[in-house]
Amino acid sequence: MPLTFRKSFRILPGVTLNVNKRSWSITTGGKHGPRRTVNNKGRRTTSMDLPGPFGWRRTRSAKRH
Repeated sequence: MPLTFRKSFRILPGVTLNVNKRSWSITTGGKHGPRRTVNNKGRRTTSMDLPGPFGWRRTRSAKRH
């Protein structure tokens, strides 16, 4: 099993900087309600936990010119 690196830093209440070996992302929002994530490659994800074992996620990739 390969070793992985991932670290999260809380910048402000409700704002987290996530860093791994290849990229970084910023997440806004908390446990309750929607969360929005943007990574350094332009990918945007909106997600929300729903009651029970359910969750919702929508991802939009960066537009290439």
